[in-house]
Amino acid sequence: MHIMEGFLPVKHAIGWSIASTPFVVYGLHSIKKRIEEKPEQRMLLGVAAAFTFVLSALKLPSVTGSCSHPTGTGLGAILFGPAAMAPIGMVVLLFQAILLAHGGITTLGANIFSMAIVGPFAATAIYRLAAAIKLPFGPSVFLAASCADLLTYITTSAQLAFAFPDPVGGFAASFAKFAGIFAITQLPLALVEGLLTVIVMNALVRFNGRELKEMNVTAATGEVRV
Repeated sequence: MHIMEGFLPVKHAIGWSIASTPFVVYGLHSIKKRIEEKPEQRMLLGVAAAFTFVLSALKLPSVTGSCSHPTGTGLGAILFGPAAMAPIGMVVLLFQAILLAHGGITTLGANIFSMAIVGPFAATAIYRLAAAIKLPFGPSVFLAASCADLLTYITTSAQLAFAFPDPVGGFAASFAKFAGIFAITQLPLALVEGLLTVIVMNALVRFNGRELKEMNVTAATGEVRV
C-alpha cells in the first residue's frame, strides 16, 4: 500500500502529512515515556520495528502508483499500543523510500496515515475486543494482524479514490475499482501476515513471557500459547 513518489496531487500530499503529524508527535512522546519507565522493553520495540520493516518491504505490483505488501504493524500495536507505531512506521517508510525506492517522500504522510495509524489502531481495537469476549490468544493475534493489514489497504484505496475520483461514478466508483484490484493480492497477504504474527508472538511468549504479562499483552486472553 505504499503510494509511490509524486503520485498524489500536491494538496492531497500536504493534507495527509498534516493529518499524520499529531499522531507521530504523540507517538514519540509515548515511546520516550515508556522507555524511561521500562528500559528493558527496548529489545521488544526493536523487534516490532524490524518486523514492520521486513514485512512491509516485501512488495507485489498492484494498482498503478502503488503496490501490495504485508504491513507488519499489528505486532507492534499489540505489544505497545497504536500510538507507538506512528513514529516507528514513519521511520520504516522513510528508510524504504530512501533506500528501496518503495513509497516516497511526498507521499510519506499518506502512507503513514494508512499503514502506521489506521492499521495499528484497528489491530489494537480488534485485539482488545477479542480479549473482552475471551477469544484464545492465537486467534486474537491472527485477527488483529490480518485486519490491520486489510484496513490499511482499504484506507489506501480511499486515499487514491479521493485523489482520482471516477469521471462518472465519482469517489464510490473509483474506490470500488482500487479496492477490487488490491483485493486480488491483499487478501491472501493479510492471511499470511496474520499467521506470521502468531508465530512471532508465540516465540516472544516463550522467551519473554513474564515481560509480556507485565505489559498486559497475554494476561487478558487467559492464554500464553496457541
